[in-house]
Formats: sequence, structure tokens, C-alpha cells
Amino acid sequence: MHPAARFFLYLLVCLMLAALLTPALMAAGWIAIEPHRVMGRLAQLLILVGLWPFLRWQGLARREALGYGPSWLVLRRSIIGGWVLGVLILVALVLALLELEIRLPDTSPDSWSQTALRVAQALIGGLLIGVLEETFFRGALYSAIRRHSGVRSAMIWSAALYAVLHFMKPGELPEPAAFDGLGALRMFVYVFVDLFQWKHLDSLAALFMVGLLLALVRERTGHIGWCIGLHAGWVLVIQVNRRLTDGNDDSPLSFLVGDYDGTIGWLAALWIGLLMALYWAGSAGLRAWRARSG
Repeated sequence: MHPAARFFLYLLVCLMLAALLTPALMAAGWIAIEPHRVMGRLAQLLILVGLWPFLRWQGLARREALGYGPSWLVLRRSIIGGWVLGVLILVALVLALLELEIRLPDTSPDSWSQTALRVAQALIGGLLIGVLEETFFRGALYSAIRRHSGVRSAMIWSAALYAVLHFMKPGELPEPAAFDGLGALRMFVYVFVDLFQWKHLDSLAALFMVGLLLALVRERTGHIGWCIGLHAGWVLVIQVNRRLTDGNDDSPLSFLVGDYDGTIGWLAALWIGLLMALYWAGSAGLRAWRARSG
């Protein structure tokens, strides 16, 4: 079985277990949030709990395979450098969205204290997301596919799975429907129904380009330090952008942004694609120069 299929199957099993356990968890009355959110959080918890045994089973429970090969000093510097670069990359995108009036400044912003709290939460959340997702996608998954099928396959499949999984979320039940075993099954099926909606195509394309760029950075640097920093910086800017600006549906260019997070879409896909092409050419030229100099 292809490594991408094994990783996808692992995630699917965790989601299925979450669908089976959620009705009993909701019936206990301990949790007051919506069932689809409970199922999603439970699936994430199961993924985290089972990840290390799964990686050991796949022969990937090593620092090098997970993308942490260099010293911690090198990784720390790379994460910081990647974070700064990631913030600059997405700030440029957000400024373009504001200039084109695709997004507009929020007319009723939060207070400065609330804004500072949101920024701190986004900073911490971005770092956590960067570490977890990059360890999984550009660490273990990338290493497994590269070992099995080579660099090109590792880049494409890791980017594709990364993009697709962002839209594999349990759906909210309609109002009349009762939440029981059948309701949990409907939410589980919605994961796949919602994935193939045309409205997600622009965001899928952007996330695929993001995955390709991060995979290229992983390949060129040999570790995931820069990937973690880039990812964390992007999450921070996206979260702050959602708080400080609003979408402008009246803009004739509003189609350039998808409905996933208000930031990524066709424009983001073009911007990230351009950066990836420049990095590809620049890093290849630098490696050729070093080879001639050596």
C-alpha cells in the first residue's frame, strides 16, 4: 500500500472511531457544544494519541524521519527565521486584498486589550499548529513517501493530502434532525460530501500550493524548521486578518478569495506559486554554484 494511503487510512479510522464515540459522549451530558465540533475535536485527540504508535509501526519514529535531524540550535533559528518570513509573505497578501478592496478594515474593531489577547492566542496557536502539522505532513508523511516513491511523488502527495484534509470535517446537522447514531453517521458522511463542493476549489488550490512550497523547503533544507516557522507565521496573519478586517462581497474581485478563512483563494495560490517558482530556481542555482565552487 502506498504510504499516502496508509496515512489517510489512519486518519479515516480515527474519524470513524470519533463518530462511534461521540453519541455516547454527548449523551453523558458533560459537554454543551455542538456535536459536530465534539466529533472533530475527538478525532483530533485520537489522532494525537495514536500517532506515536502509528509512526513506530511505520518505522518513522526517528528525529531524521520526522524532520528534526539538525541540532536544536539550528532548528530554533530556522523556526524564527521562517516565522518572520511567513509573516512578511502573508502581510503582503493581506495588503493586496485591502488595496483591491476585497477585504475592508473592520468598522467595529475590538478594544486594544482584546486585540492583544487575540494576537497572543494566534501566536501560540500558530506555533502549535505549525509543530503538529509540519511534523505529520512534511515530517513523517513526506519521509515515508520519499523513501517509497521519490521526491516528486513525496511533494505532490503530501501537498494533496494536506489540502484535502483541511476540508474533511464533520458537518452540522440540520435543525429538525436528532443527534443519535444515525445523526453521527450523517455527520461522518458529510465529511466526504462537503469535500467535493466546487466552492472549495479555490481554497483547495491555494492549500495545495502551500503544501508544495513547504515540501520544497523541506527538501532543500533537509529538515522542517523553516516549515514550522512559515506555517506558524501564516496562521498568525490569517487569524489577525479575520479579526481586523471584513470580507467585501460587493467587490468585483471578491472571487479571488475563498470562503475557507477569508484570506486564501486564487490570489493566494498565484502568490504562493510565484514564490515557489522563485525559490525553486534560486535554490537550484545556488546548489549548482556551490557544486562548481567546491
